[in-house]
Amino acid sequence: HTYLMVQVEGLMKLMEGDHVGPFNLGNPGEFTMLELAKVVQDTIDPNARIEFRANTADDPHKRKPDITKAKELLGWEPKVALRNGLPLMVQDFRTRIFGDQKQQQQQPDGSE
Repeated sequence: HTYLMVQVEGLMKLMEGDHVGPFNLGNPGEFTMLELAKVVQDTIDPNARIEFRANTADDPHKRKPDITKAKELLGWEPKVALRNGLPLMVQDFRTRIFGDQKQQQQQPDGSE
């Protein structure tokens, strides 16, 4: 759950640097899938129902990436928290998907 512009910044530092090998450019903030679902629910639709399902056999038990290498060698770390980035992403998608439709429905004088 890393905000894209911050992820791109990390990738650019990696490509322009002298370091090779795997780098984790994830967000080390750890949370459960239920916590993630609640953030999504709060952001998109507070009335949405959260569905519970059994974990798959390959489901990771730890969801906290170690970004030490990226911090120390690239000077990179995520800057946008999930609770801040998700609403920005949702607004961007809503503008892209519905913004054009609203503009098309409006009359030249601005009325709908």
